[in-house]
Amino acid sequence: MIVKLRSIPKKRYWDYFILVSRFLLAYTFIGYGYSKLDGNQFGVSADDLLIPLKDSSLFKIMWFLFDHEPFKTVVGILQIITGILLLFEATAILGVVFFIPVAANIVLMDISFMDSAMGTAFTYRFIFYFFLCFLILWNDRERVKIIWNAMIKKISTKRKFPVILYLLLPLFALSLEILHGIPYAIFYYINNPEKISESIKLVQSLFK
Repeated sequence: MIVKLRSIPKKRYWDYFILVSRFLLAYTFIGYGYSKLDGNQFGVSADDLLIPLKDSSLFKIMWFLFDHEPFKTVVGILQIITGILLLFEATAILGVVFFIPVAANIVLMDISFMDSAMGTAFTYRFIFYFFLCFLILWNDRERVKIIWNAMIKKISTKRKFPVILYLLLPLFALSLEILHGIPYAIFYYINNPEKISESIKLVQSLFK
């Protein structure tokens, strides 16, 4: 057995380490995601609900709020998808791209709402995970370079539009923001015609 291990090229040891790292990150996130879907993560006990808000810990308040849908299920599914992507070499880069922002949010919440001891422990843990993410990307750096070059290759500093159009961007952006609300407004007033007169009076009052 030892002789066989010694005959393995050193690069294969590195490749196996990267595989172990991907598996660890995948296992962690799949576990986190599944625990949200089966109800073992988030939520507080009935006794905790009887404690006044001012007397509850920030961690318990966070756990209570995050137990609501669709937040809990969406986060759980996203973590499971991230874990699955990390398991396969072909999708590992995409898995890391998903993992980093989700994990960063977890760290931010832990620092903000956990007690200092737990927050510090989780922070150090996830810093190690981020380091593993860097190693995974470094191991696949040739593909990362291809992806990066594909994103920035055609970027040009030359203006595509006249200066006046850039100055008018806030106006057009505001118009676009209003545009998306028109269908909702039509639907709302069709179902609540009595609100039309109230809205007209409100608009008139703004111009008085």
